[in-house]
Amino acid sequence: MASAQIRAGVLDVAYERHGDPGGRAVVLAHGFPYSPRSFDDVVERLTDVGADVVVPYLRGYGPTRFVSPDTVRSGQQAALAHDLRDLIGALELERPVVAGFDWGGRAACLVSLLWPELVSGLITVGGYNVQDIATASTTPAPPTLERRAWYQYYLHSERGRAGLAEYRSEIAQLLWTEWSPTWRFGDSEFASSAEAFDNPDFVDVVVHSYRHRYGLVDGDPAYDATEVEIARLGTIDVPTVVVEATEDPIEALSASSRDHAAHFTDLRDVRRLDCGHNPPQELPSLFADAVRVLL
Repeated sequence: MASAQIRAGVLDVAYERHGDPGGRAVVLAHGFPYSPRSFDDVVERLTDVGADVVVPYLRGYGPTRFVSPDTVRSGQQAALAHDLRDLIGALELERPVVAGFDWGGRAACLVSLLWPELVSGLITVGGYNVQDIATASTTPAPPTLERRAWYQYYLHSERGRAGLAEYRSEIAQLLWTEWSPTWRFGDSEFASSAEAFDNPDFVDVVVHSYRHRYGLVDGDPAYDATEVEIARLGTIDVPTVVVEATEDPIEALSASSRDHAAHFTDLRDVRRLDCGHNPPQELPSLFADAVRVLL
């Protein structure tokens, strides 16, 4: 599917846009290791009700590129937040609904937390998708949960970096299988997303993300003030729908997200979907229904 490109902050962001340009704006943000293809069937259902739907490639994915070779190839949460904020501004979107899962859900949560005036609603998979780095860097989870995060610890080593560079598709396909145990995706379905991992910055961004969230590496100094604000772990006050994926083994790693009312002061709905880590691609109709709650 053809994408356009726009200068937004430190990136030339590749994005796909569908539907009525005068309709209600929605931004759908994918996670790791996925791509905009996760939302193809969701897009169709939202454009059918008149929405203006934007689906970007995150930093390090697909045709999205850094403007300067000197910019830190950061995958930290503050960088994702600024990327989404800058994209909303560059496209002049009028208070869009923002929705996402995994990294994209984190970006959507953080824009809603830090700049609530920019959005009109939030759909977040797993709830409060904000990293508490101070806790993560010092407090272990039970072993049954820790083993599910093997890929994160693998990427803490230079051997892991080399492994991701050489086996990016194989690692991603393994994670898809582990994280979505009830989803039987085909080879062509995976391949259509795997193309996005050939970005020259993919490995650096991914490795930085999984090291920064444990306090193992410094972030980009450009985002220091934002990280301080994020660390306050404030409430999100925009209208919110939480999607809980009941078959996602990774969601259990975010135990703090369970008490949704403590994090969202305008919680409109909590929807439990019987699927794994990639709800928009596994159950697109039900995910689109969750978005339509705020449309």
